[in-house]
Amino acid sequence: MDAALPVLYSFRRCPYAMRARLALASSGQTVELREVVLRDKPAELIATSPKATVPVLVLPDDVVIDQSLNIMLWALKRSDPAGWMAPETESTASMMALIAQFDEGFKPHLDRYKYPGRYVDSTAESARVGGSGYLKQLEDRLQVNSHLFGARVSMADMAIAPFVRQFAQTDKAWFDAQPWPALTAWLEAFVSSALYKMVMQKYSQWVPGEPGIRFPEKQSL
Repeated sequence: MDAALPVLYSFRRCPYAMRARLALASSGQTVELREVVLRDKPAELIATSPKATVPVLVLPDDVVIDQSLNIMLWALKRSDPAGWMAPETESTASMMALIAQFDEGFKPHLDRYKYPGRYVDSTAESARVGGSGYLKQLEDRLQVNSHLFGARVSMADMAIAPFVRQFAQTDKAWFDAQPWPALTAWLEAFVSSALYKMVMQKYSQWVPGEPGIRFPEKQSL
């Protein structure tokens, strides 16, 4: 195992971990990926980051980055061949503001829609209505351009799409029946992309003491 590689604790289906892997793969930043099962978190993850949620990136100098957007920024500031940090329209600041709007506003509705039994302050229906307001904003943007900030992918597309995917999958028949043709096309392009398929490859649970997976090359370390 290459001890110089950063270590990424990840969980395949977590949208936060998904967007971190998307940025790492796009930038070509190689890491040792350790796939975590959330009901059986390794002690190494808990010791590294007390919040014990994924993703967590541990750099060779023991610096810990445990927020998904910060992992994205870490990777893209080192290499951004697809220009994710340079949106075609508007500004980088407006792009980051849209991401923040979805993280802070849309995500609570998504949680309550997907897991209504965990919350007493809303119903699945009211959460779906609340989330739909944010999705209508995306539809309006995507009526103008094929992506959120122009004709090509930006960091905003890849930071937000994993959460829209989760919302859509909660009741796919309902989602498909909504008058959101541009949003639907955008989401379909995301989930059918080669990059998405690559970062969604299944890996076995990481076993402490064993090597992880070299990512994004997808070769055993």
